[in-house]
Amino acid sequence: MKAVVIGGTGLIGRKLVEILSERGHQVNAASPSSGVNAVTGEGLDEAFDGTDVVIDVSNSPSFEDNAVLNFFQTSQKNIAAAEIAAGVKHHVALSIIGTDRLPDNGYFRAKVAQEKLIRDSGIPYTIVHATQFMEFAGGIADFSTKEGNVYLSTGAIQPIAAAEVSEALADAAEAAPVNADTEVAGPERFSMAEFVGQYLAAMGDKRKVIPDPQAPYFGSVIDARSLVPLGEVRLGKITLKQWLDKQAHQVAG
Repeated sequence: MKAVVIGGTGLIGRKLVEILSERGHQVNAASPSSGVNAVTGEGLDEAFDGTDVVIDVSNSPSFEDNAVLNFFQTSQKNIAAAEIAAGVKHHVALSIIGTDRLPDNGYFRAKVAQEKLIRDSGIPYTIVHATQFMEFAGGIADFSTKEGNVYLSTGAIQPIAAAEVSEALADAAEAAPVNADTEVAGPERFSMAEFVGQYLAAMGDKRKVIPDPQAPYFGSVIDARSLVPLGEVRLGKITLKQWLDKQAHQVAG
């Protein structure tokens, strides 16, 4: 199988390229630094020539509402046009569980728009919805810090290690298109405050976590159902404690 990973140098993309390569596939890690730019369309035709599957794990450099919407809409339109021209047989995309449940979140609205374009493209597809990555804990804490305290939602989260998301995407790429959404999540459920609180404690970060049901998560108030799987889901195996122990060891080493 010949695969192109759009966003192949990022957190998910690097591991995905590694997994697919180890499984014996020919993989192109496509990114602007390699001359492939989905927003401008540069290099897409050449990259997709003879390609069986395209996996899009790219992300917007800006999370401002209009910028992120433009990124996902423009890049998806360019990718689809190049896929059709090259005869690509399968488009796999990474998205987020709960994109349609938080309309106040501009990033989620942009992902909904991207997903609609994928479904309407006519190209066989699989959309992999994942929960928030464990690797996001530090960023969530920083975004939610005010005057030294971290104000976090009591809404539910089911964080997953990024490596397991990459594995799920690799499996989806190897399988036949399902022309539907699939879901992948971590094995445990916490409140957002508990999740980030455990991360800060493991990292020796002394900031105090203040649980607040009304604390926004990037612009939206979340509840027990907003960001977690509600139906059939593939569960990861790496627990938060296992992941935190590894992060603490790396920091100490």
